[in-house]
Order: sequence, then C-alpha cells, then structure tokens
Amino acid sequence: MPIKGGRNVRRNFARTVGRIAGPLTDRVVTEILIIGEGYAVNLTPVDTSNLINSRFRQVTSTTTGTKGVVAYTAEYAAAVHDGGEKNWQKAAAEDEFLAKGFQRDGRADIEAHIRRSYRQ
Repeated sequence: MPIKGGRNVRRNFARTVGRIAGPLTDRVVTEILIIGEGYAVNLTPVDTSNLINSRFRQVTSTTTGTKGVVAYTAEYAAAVHDGGEKNWQKAAAEDEFLAKGFQRDGRADIEAHIRRSYRQ
C-alpha cells in the first residue's frame, strides 16, 4: 500500500527547515540580543555615559549556525564588567551587567520569546 502525501511532507519539511535555518533564526537571534541588552542597560554603570553609548550588537550567520554578540567598545568596559572601580552614579548598577542582563534578568523573557518564535 503506497503512502500518500509523502512528497508534500518532504517539501513542507524542507521549506520549514529553510525558514528556520535562514531569516527566521537571524530575526530571533537579533530579538534575543535586544531583550538581553535591554536588561543589561539597566544594570550598566554610568559615570559619563561613554560606556553605555559604546555598545553594539552583531548577528553573523555561518554554515554551522547563527551567532549573536552584544559588546562594548569602550576601553575600560571589561574592567568595569569584571568589577573595577565602583564610583558609579547609578544606584542599580552591578558588576557583570552584561552577563546578568542575559542570564539572571532576561532569561525567562528570552526563553519565552524563543518558544513563541519557533511555534509558528
């Protein structure tokens, strides 16, 4: 007994994989970066605003997947992130602000966003 609809299943599967592996994942990764960055901004120490204004995000697609990066270009960003001088004018500022923005504060929102995005 031949199986009906096998060709449609293969075509729909290929279409779905192509959508996930391409523009959908690029968009989802960008949105994840925006969510985590938003939480990190609230924790970022502010003295002259140079640090917070030096941030950028970048999404790169490779053959092995999609990679997203949020980083700061200010020379002293790593030192402040890792617990440098604490002469900050912002009460909510914390060490490891970028990591905490993605892990502690933004984790639930990021996970929910991933589920919503790929459910379609």
